[in-house]
Amino acid sequence: MIHLSVAIGRFFEALFYAILRVAGVAAGAILGVAVAGALLFLLARVLIGRKK
Repeated sequence: MIHLSVAIGRFFEALFYAILRVAGVAAGAILGVAVAGALLFLLARVLIGRKK
């Protein structure tokens, strides 16, 4: 019975870390898109400002 509880514990531990890994990748992707958008916005502002 002890072996079964250890296996179940390890399964839920692996599941927990997999969920955290996916959440971390998603958060990194969202952060990357936000930074790229901010840089493009600043670049567009500078280029529009030069034309005036």
